[in-house]
Amino acid sequence: MLRDADGTPLPQRFGPYVLFDLIGRGGMAEIFLGRTFTRLGAPRLVAVKRMLARLSADEQFGKMLIAEAKLCAPLRHANIVQVHDLGRIDGRLHIDMEYVEGLDLHRLLRLCTRRQLPFPPEYAFFILEEACRGLAHAHRAAADDGRPLHIVHRDLSPTNVLVSFEGEVKLCDFGIARAAAETLAPDEAAAETETLRGKFAYMSPEQARGDAVDQRADIFGFGILVWELLAGRRLYKGGNDIETLRLAREAAVPPLPRRGRPWEDAAQDLLDRALARHPADRFPDADALHDAIRDIILGFDIRCSQLGFAEFLRQHFAEQIVPLRRDRERALDLIAPPRHAAGQGGDGPPHGVERRSPRPNSTML
Repeated sequence: MLRDADGTPLPQRFGPYVLFDLIGRGGMAEIFLGRTFTRLGAPRLVAVKRMLARLSADEQFGKMLIAEAKLCAPLRHANIVQVHDLGRIDGRLHIDMEYVEGLDLHRLLRLCTRRQLPFPPEYAFFILEEACRGLAHAHRAAADDGRPLHIVHRDLSPTNVLVSFEGEVKLCDFGIARAAAETLAPDEAAAETETLRGKFAYMSPEQARGDAVDQRADIFGFGILVWELLAGRRLYKGGNDIETLRLAREAAVPPLPRRGRPWEDAAQDLLDRALARHPADRFPDADALHDAIRDIILGFDIRCSQLGFAEFLRQHFAEQIVPLRRDRERALDLIAPPRHAAGQGGDGPPHGVERRSPRPNSTML
């Protein structure tokens, strides 16, 4: 039986949501697959990111998370996971996000390694181009009055790159890394909550030193993704978190491994600039980085399409994920059928097609 971090079994009701599957669990939050309803009464699957109780009780963290989430929620782009809502239910901070049926890049690469399945470089370039397009959109975002928002992701690690079985590529968790970085001491985050475990390896040197960062830190973080996808291994191989953090501060980046691929020189030129130690020496913005990736794809006739990538994912991984999730959704229908009329005992809105109002202990922010 699936249970949350507090030991409560799934499915469980959480405000207007019924949570019925656990997508992931980290040092800051758990991500659930849940069902809620649109204003017209139609069922809608959502990913609900619920912060752990200790972080939800941290007032400073809560204020920072809400401010950052509100800043990033208006982002609308095919390569960015949409944020639908944020709030606090039963004292727990949560973010209601678009559900992407697929897996994150970290899990995808681990499965490829486990199955000894080479990851085709054409799909690596496809992921990089699509993800960089989303990053460029976020970096260009402006307020209604035209003022630049200066959004910085700060955590472009593989777990924050999602790929769907339709071949979509989406970035997620804009703003959450800043909330953690500015409210939790690094030793507390790493040692107690594991918030930063695995994240040091994707930091720019200035971020690893604790200096102020701007969008050029994201250029460096994205450059690490480029290096690792094309090399097929981790960039920094520290034996522990302290060693990895030291490597990130030094930014001693080895050359891309050579395997006789025709685009390697062009890729190395891109990496030399994206992974420059000094921010001023990097690409000036994510649009320029995207153009460099696109130039390699076009210049070396690298054939990569969303349809081809989707077929690769479905052929090798869908059967491991989708049937189990469908079974749990069908089981939810038996336990809490989505009936829409009042008094029928389902999880639908209690007054016809009107969406259920938040309960007294639910505060939408």
